[in-house]
Amino acid sequence: MKLGLLLLYLLIGYVIVTWIGIGHTIFNIKVLHMKSMKESDGLGEGYEKTKPWHPLYNIIIFPIFGWLYMTGLSEATLAVALVAGVIWAVISILIDLVGWVLIPHPLRLTFKQFYVEYQPWITLIYIAIFLGPVIGYFIAK
Repeated sequence: MKLGLLLLYLLIGYVIVTWIGIGHTIFNIKVLHMKSMKESDGLGEGYEKTKPWHPLYNIIIFPIFGWLYMTGLSEATLAVALVAGVIWAVISILIDLVGWVLIPHPLRLTFKQFYVEYQPWITLIYIAIFLGPVIGYFIAK
């Protein structure tokens, strides 16, 4: 297992998915004229309408980086893919907890908003992240 490469691909995928979500929100507000967080409760209508799309972004992006990771290994196995998926999911959960819940910033959410009100989307996102290396393994095979 190449841990540095695994973490690099997770970081790249995480940043891409985050920017896609931000871009989708901006599109909804600027082009579709949905309400922003300044004009409505929570993070605004523009963001709320993107939620069902979040798992889709993840199930498309993370298998690409899972495939890249698995093809870069001398011996790619399902066991390695499963361990990589667990590592990606756990680290993503920790990054989200720190970055979206614990650190104060304008887009900060409460624990309840992020882990309860964001259901089922957040659970589907973590499943998609976990499956990234697994799907990548089967594509590479």
